[in-house]
Formats: sequence, C-alpha cells, structure tokens
Amino acid sequence: MGPAQAQPSDNPLLSISPLPLQYPQFDKLRDEHFAPALERGMAEQLAEIQVIADNPEAPTFDNTIVAWEKSGRLLNRATTLLFSLLGADANPARQQLQTDYAAKLAAQRDAVLLNPKLFARVEALYVQRDTAAPNPEAKRLIERYRRDMLRAGAQLNDAQKTRMKAINGELATLTARFNKAVLAEVNDSAIVVDSAEELAGLSQAQIAAAADSAKKRGLDGKYLIALLNTTIQPFETDLQNRAVRERLHRASVARGARGNEFDARAIVSRVMTLRQERAALLGYATPAAFVLEEETAKSADTVNALLRQLAPAAMASARLEALELQKLIDSEQAAKKLPSFALQAWDWSYYAEKLRAAKYGFDESQLKPYLELTSVLEKGVFYAANQLYGISFKRRMDLPVYRDDVRVYDVFDTDGKQLAIFIADLYARPSKRGGAWANAYVGQNALEGTSPVVANHLNIPKPPAGEPTLLTWDEVNTMFHEFGHALHGMFNKSRYPGLTRVPRDFVEYPSQVNEVWADWPSVLANYAKHYKTGAPMPRELLDKVSRAKRFNQGYTTVSYLSAAIVDQRLHQLKAGEIPAAEGIVDFEAKVLKEEGIDFGPVPPRYKLPYFSHIMGGYSAGYYAYIWSEVLDADTVEWLKAKGGLKRANGDQLRAKMLSRGGSEDAMQLFRNLVGHEPDIKPLLERRGLAVQKP
Repeated sequence: MGPAQAQPSDNPLLSISPLPLQYPQFDKLRDEHFAPALERGMAEQLAEIQVIADNPEAPTFDNTIVAWEKSGRLLNRATTLLFSLLGADANPARQQLQTDYAAKLAAQRDAVLLNPKLFARVEALYVQRDTAAPNPEAKRLIERYRRDMLRAGAQLNDAQKTRMKAINGELATLTARFNKAVLAEVNDSAIVVDSAEELAGLSQAQIAAAADSAKKRGLDGKYLIALLNTTIQPFETDLQNRAVRERLHRASVARGARGNEFDARAIVSRVMTLRQERAALLGYATPAAFVLEEETAKSADTVNALLRQLAPAAMASARLEALELQKLIDSEQAAKKLPSFALQAWDWSYYAEKLRAAKYGFDESQLKPYLELTSVLEKGVFYAANQLYGISFKRRMDLPVYRDDVRVYDVFDTDGKQLAIFIADLYARPSKRGGAWANAYVGQNALEGTSPVVANHLNIPKPPAGEPTLLTWDEVNTMFHEFGHALHGMFNKSRYPGLTRVPRDFVEYPSQVNEVWADWPSVLANYAKHYKTGAPMPRELLDKVSRAKRFNQGYTTVSYLSAAIVDQRLHQLKAGEIPAAEGIVDFEAKVLKEEGIDFGPVPPRYKLPYFSHIMGGYSAGYYAYIWSEVLDADTVEWLKAKGGLKRANGDQLRAKMLSRGGSEDAMQLFRNLVGHEPDIKPLLERRGLAVQKP
C-alpha cells in the first residue's frame, strides 16, 4: 500500500458504517479510500468463494448458496459507493478509479462465475433442487445461480473461457470510457449566448442562472445554457429566438459524433462487436437473443411485434400534430407579415407549448408557481405513499451528505418502526450524469439483517440562491416515477438478497404505476399550492391539465419508440453486420427509414453516440419502458375500479408485488395482483393511439 493511500484505520469503507441502517459515512469518505477497499474486497471475496468451492463436505443449500450470498460484503460496499457517486457526483479521481478498476472488476466477476468447482457444487444442488431447497424461494435461488453461471460461460472450454474473460474486461473498460465521454461532451457542448435579449422567453431566474454558469467558466457578461442528456433540451420550449433554439438543438444532436476527444462512435461500434462475439460464444445468434431470454418478453420477435404495432399509430398522430403546429407557424408569420418556414425539430416544443395554451387555455408557466419542489416531494410524493401504504417520513439533518443540497429522510412503517432511509438528490450539476434514476446504498438483506437506504436522483435545474424551485409537469411526474422505484426497494422482503433482482422490462412497472398519484385529485390538492400565497391550484386549471393529457402524445411516443427500435435493431445484428464507427449515425438513420419512423421534426429521444441506456443496464432493453407501461396502464384501471388511493389497495400492491422482489415469476406477480393477462387497450387509450397491426 503506497504512502498516498489511506491506511485501514482511516478508511470508513473497511468496516460497516456505525450510522443508522449502515448509512454511508460521506463526511469521512475520501477518493483515496476506494482503491485499498476495492483491492481488499476483491481478495476477501475470492478467498470466501474458494473456501466454498473447496469445501470437502457434500454441497448443501447452506454451505454453498447461502455462503455465496454472504460473501463479498466489503467489495459490494466499496463498489456500491463508488458507482453511485460516479453517477451523482463524478470527479476526475473517481473517473480514473472507474477506468483503473473496470477490467479488474470484470475479471473478479468472471473468477467467481467461471469457477469450475463452484459450478460443480451449484450443478449438484440444481439436480437435487426439489429436495435440496428448504423452501420455494431457495429452489428459485439455486436455479438463478446456475443460470447466471451458465450465461457467464461456466460450460465453455478453457480457451473459450479465456476469450470470454478478455471480452468482459474490454467491455468494462469501454463502458467506463463511454460514460466519461458522454458526461464530458454534455458539458463541452453547452452553448454560450452574448446577450440576455437572446434569451427572451426564459424567466429572470433562468437567465440569472445562465449568467452565473457563464461566470463560473470565466465568461463574465455572457450566458451559458447547459445541456441535459436527452436530445430535446428543456429550454427549446421557452426560447423565443429561433436561431438560439436551433443552435441549442444542433449542439445537442451533434454530441458524441463531432470528431473530438469525446467522440463515442468508435466505442459504440467496438462494444457491439464484442457483445456479438460474446453472444456467439454462448450459443446465441445475436446480443438481443442473449439479453431477452432473461426478460419477461423472452424474444426479439415479441419485442419487435409490440414496437411495430405501436409505431404506425404513433407516427400517424405525430404527423397530425405536426400539421397543427405548421398551421400555427404559418398564421403567426402571416400576422407579422413575414415569410413562413417549415417546422423543424427545434421548433416543436416551442410551438407545441403555444398550441397547448391555445387549445386548453394554459401553459407550463401557469402551472409552475403551484409546483414548488419541497411541496411536491413532501406533500405530494410522500403524502400519496402515506395514504396508500400508511408509511410516514421525517427529514433529518444530522446525517452526512455528499452535496449540501441533498436531502435525507427517515421512513417509518405502519407500526412506527423504521423501514428505510430515503435520500433525495434532485438538482442538476455538471458532475452528475443525465436523466433520473434510483439506486440503493444499502439493500434489504434478511440474511444480514440490513434495511434499505435508497436514493432518487433527478436533474432539476437549480435556481439562484433565494429563489424557489418551481417544477415543470414532466419533473413532477418524474419525481413520482422515481419514488416508485424507491418504494420497490423499501418494501422488498425477499428471503435472500439474490432474489431482489427483477427483469429489466418489469422493473419500470411499479414506478410507472406510482405516476398515477401525481394528478390524483386528493394528492394534487394537497401539494399544488401557490408558492407565494398558498392558494390552491384553481379547479379550472386542474381540469385543463386533465383534458390536455393526450396532447402531444404522438410526438412523445415517436421520440421514445425511435430510440427503442434503434436499440433493438442494433442488438439484433449478426456477426459481420456491426457498423464501423463512421457508419453508426448512418445506421441509425437507415433503421428509422426502414421501420417507417423517420420524421425530421421528431428526433429519437437519444441518439446512439449519447445513448447511455444501451451502454449500461438497458442494452437491448430500452423497450422496457413501453412494455412496463402496458402493465402499468392495466394496473391503473384495476386501481381505479377498486377505489384508487385506499389503504386496502396499497396493502395489495405491497403484498402481491412490491414486497416480492424476484422471488416469483414477474408476470405471475402481475396476474396475482390484477387477476388477468396484460391488456394493451388501457395503454392505447391513455396515449390516444389506435391499434394497428405491423
């Protein structure tokens, strides 16, 4: 251990946190603590696994599976903290750690899953699983461990295993490079504006924040508009200056393909080539076939059928919406005695907001004064959870945080006992990756007796000091959505940690169901109050929000589907079909055209050079959001039929779905709850789409 590295007595990662529920000691954690903890954690886990593998006693559930479940605690603690902070608050030191340890951690996983003696013990238990397992969950866990080992390559020959390890190491390194490049490119692509006049349409607080951002970069007197990772940027809705909107949009879509040091096209191409080789080694025709085998969809054909069923109807709606927007542009330009122009991608959000105001009598600016962040969180999100599940929340200020604007809450169960700790990290920052997500710092673990410490992360622009944080309706929905993930983690009561995992195309289902409470009348009335006067949002404004629910759904659906379809088509390529770096962008355009979903004014929500989902946990899995929404929309109909926001309904949701984790087949959990097979009609009704066969 070098002199620059922290010694054991100084390193909080090397022991269980003494804070409540093993909450991380953020105040004592330094970046130099990670390397020693990772090194020791890897060594400890390999030693623990070898003891299991070399055990001379016949394999039993306890001496093999339970022992495996209890291994690697230090490594898990260190990697959880490192990768959580890389998402929420990256810095060069943490990014370097990710680069340095990506391949090492991949090799660590391979060393465990490809251990032949360990596999022999698991295989022996699998053969005798009906008698070796003490309960149904134990039987399922045996099956899961065996499946994980097979999918890692446990039955490959030695040469194939050597190649698999090399592939996994390179993939891990490339993923780290991609994540670093995407974050750097977002920050590097921010646009600089010379005058406040060019920012007409933004609020004074937004303009002040842009000036402050520019000043921090040494650009006094200028204005800097930072980017988020989605293709469409939020300010495109408000900026009146069309040239600035175009600059912002073009900066967004060019990311990752500009030929600079952050260009990600070569990474995407190489990752796909390696994924194809890995799939072939394991006997799968494509990476999609490998991935989807573990999902509820099961096959690429099933996913393709869903996406192709929705795409024509979504495109038809988007084209009708575009015609309306073009008419609005034409009439406005005529009134100004100026020539008209064709609707472009950077015009859509701006004119859609105008059209919504004209059609429904309101716009986002009318809503935002009633959507103050703390009220939405505590009197909306928490209130709905209290009414539905009986849980309660209390903010605490004594626990350390990694950023001053991060909030921490104790969560109490119906019996008054502590259920979890909830961390709310809601503001955008340059060190934070784009999007919104949930994660656990400490998971529920019945074997170890731990309770959850879960976090939600959003990217809400932070106003200048002293100004209120007023949300858009999309941000409100996102807050409810992410808290659905948090509830899933808090309520999990799996007997074994290995059964907390659910299929990716099911994991979004509970979070999407939780969105229904955002505009549920009693919940909305509790939180939607004017930030200055406390006056409730007027009933007529609520009615307008409700009537406008289907507005712009063609656009929203096409934007999402185009990204999901590109993801699928990319992962369904066979050997020799992967495009080279210079062909990545052309491949995307070709797919959109072939699938009949290429529509210039509606770009994909993410383009391949900055499509972080498919470099992480959603490779061949971005379809999961719409797949889960089928289940969600159907479940919302079930909720409404049973009276909505009632404790009895919450108790059923908790008992039959949220507490079950991966202890039972995911689709069976859905059927147990609603009593029937999924029906796509509620989703189509929600989005105003008609069924169309591919």
